[in-house]
Amino acid sequence: MEDAMNVKLDLLIAKAPEAERASFSKEMDGFRELFSRYIRSRGEVIDWSKINPPRENLVVPHSDLRPCPDDRKQSLANKLCVLKLNGGLGTTMGCKGPKSVIEVHSGLTFLDLAVQQIEILNTELGADVPLILMNSFNTHDETLKVIHKYRHSKATVHTFNQSRFPRILKDSLLPMPESPKETGDGWYPPGHGDVFRAFANSGLLDEMIKQGKEYVFIANVDNIGATVDFDILNDLLETGCEFAMEVTDKTRADIKGGTLIDYEGQIRLLEIAQCPPAHVEDFKSIKKFKIFNTNNIWVSLKAIARVLRENTLRQVDIIVNPKKSDNGLQIVQLETAVGAAIQFFDNAKGINVHRRRFLPVKNTSDLFIVQSNLYTLESGELVMNPKRLFETVPLVKLGENFTKVSNYMSRLAGIPDILELDQLTVSGDVTFGSNITLKGTVIIVANHGNRIDIPSGSVLENKVVSGNLRILDH
Repeated sequence: MEDAMNVKLDLLIAKAPEAERASFSKEMDGFRELFSRYIRSRGEVIDWSKINPPRENLVVPHSDLRPCPDDRKQSLANKLCVLKLNGGLGTTMGCKGPKSVIEVHSGLTFLDLAVQQIEILNTELGADVPLILMNSFNTHDETLKVIHKYRHSKATVHTFNQSRFPRILKDSLLPMPESPKETGDGWYPPGHGDVFRAFANSGLLDEMIKQGKEYVFIANVDNIGATVDFDILNDLLETGCEFAMEVTDKTRADIKGGTLIDYEGQIRLLEIAQCPPAHVEDFKSIKKFKIFNTNNIWVSLKAIARVLRENTLRQVDIIVNPKKSDNGLQIVQLETAVGAAIQFFDNAKGINVHRRRFLPVKNTSDLFIVQSNLYTLESGELVMNPKRLFETVPLVKLGENFTKVSNYMSRLAGIPDILELDQLTVSGDVTFGSNITLKGTVIIVANHGNRIDIPSGSVLENKVVSGNLRILDH
């Protein structure tokens, strides 16, 4: 199987334009390694009896970290670079192009917020923290157009592309695309675990080290709670920790999130895709696995260079993601997660952080929350409104009619006041007027063929609204 795959990959490399052949060959070397490990590890499953929650010293509460003195922040900032994972499209929210260009608050996009945060940090401290974007081939061209507007900001923006790997035909285990230039769904970005290799291949890893940077803070661009934390950075430098993963307490909404475990005495990241079917419910248990990975990762740059040089990352856990192609073929894509690399770094640990550092926007229900009066924008960061009596965020589930951003916007004349909301469920053909207040638990269900228009100025507290409610222009 490996021989047949290698022949196909060599043919793909031969078809690459000469100017791009060397870099494309490097990408294919990474894929060969991943595929080889996949073939050799097929059928292997994690031994559930060896899985335990992490020992206390492997996960430390953020509150136990020594506060960073203000007079150290400038020197620490100059040892840091920030890397945002910017490879995702906005297709799940009905948008074309990079997800990072969707407006999330006060007319600002994810990218605007990321740049503004770094710009304010550099201005206030007189520092030079660069912002690095890891794009995918899906987002690269559009991102380059967008970041042109930041050229005069006080945040230097660098970009590089993560690898582009061929999807595999499930039956033959051969690459789906016939040419490097082939468009369509034959190629895919292989997960954020590719960040270390792609960062190094771009030359930016060496460049950051030469500039005196010591750590990189990696986070998803759509997690608007992922801001620079000097208490964490200070702790890493004082303790010699090479890799820190921010985790937070699991709730019922987070049961599918990856978690840190102790596996034969070693810290590991366990993803739901790695669980034997008989233990999926165990994985979701809040009692056994109380924390989950926020994907806010802090890593020593020199340590990244070392593990790449020693090639220890070749042993990182593979996530096998079965899919169906546009034309109905059964295909497989092999992925890795950045957090899975934790086991290859010295003095690695988890840091249990406050929930406010995990504020992802994965769908319009999340967008509804961050656009509401629950949050205000301060120094580029979203801060919870002090008038909210609880630190928890309400559980919001908007129905299929709200999935696309365009539909979501057309159905809301304004975002309701949700300062006292606990839970909102909306299903069916529902619209909201302006100046609406929602409190407690509110459930609005318009059955098939019905429509509900919530009137402007309404106050709904612990209410179930169903049936048909139309408001027509007179």
